[in-house]
Amino acid sequence: MNKKRKAFWLKQLHQWHWVTSAICLISLVLFSLTAITLNHASQISAEPVIREHQDTLPTELLFQLADQTGGQLPAAVQQWLARKMDLQHTDGEPEWAADEIYLPMPRPGGDAWLAIDMSDGAILAETTDRGWIAFFNDLHKGRHTGTVWIWFIDIFAIASLLFAFTGLGLMMLHAKRRPATWPVTLAGLVLPWLLIIFFMH
Repeated sequence: MNKKRKAFWLKQLHQWHWVTSAICLISLVLFSLTAITLNHASQISAEPVIREHQDTLPTELLFQLADQTGGQLPAAVQQWLARKMDLQHTDGEPEWAADEIYLPMPRPGGDAWLAIDMSDGAILAETTDRGWIAFFNDLHKGRHTGTVWIWFIDIFAIASLLFAFTGLGLMMLHAKRRPATWPVTLAGLVLPWLLIIFFMH
């Protein structure tokens, strides 16, 4: 590779490498820390906080539910639940029955559900909070985090791949002056497979 061409690729790879490292930095720290907490989840104890909520749905909103037999709760009902009971409807799909509507509301770091009695509008709900470590662990896994967070994980993963591949390109360009480059890279490739072969059953 001639000097002019090498200088071009060095400039391009350095540019992409620092841009992707800047994009990935905070997320990479977060995902690395949560990889440790997930790996030791059984050793990290946390006492879940469970809260019960009770209220009564206004008559006009109960009539809206009575006119519906399936699908998501009406927007007005969801807004009332969020405002009055601080219950945000996330991924849950309501289960409709003649006498009751049951709505699971899973969320990162916890869980929630509510039941609406169709005879009188009585609402019984329960929320469970498992703490900040569970919250960040669920962010790591994309568990009950919604579509936007899933997109973010995909974008972060692509940026991380670009960061890795531009680093590989820079290693290739500097390999002649750094003899340990390929033995160390090969060790990073072989070591996980050796651990899998000899220590995993």
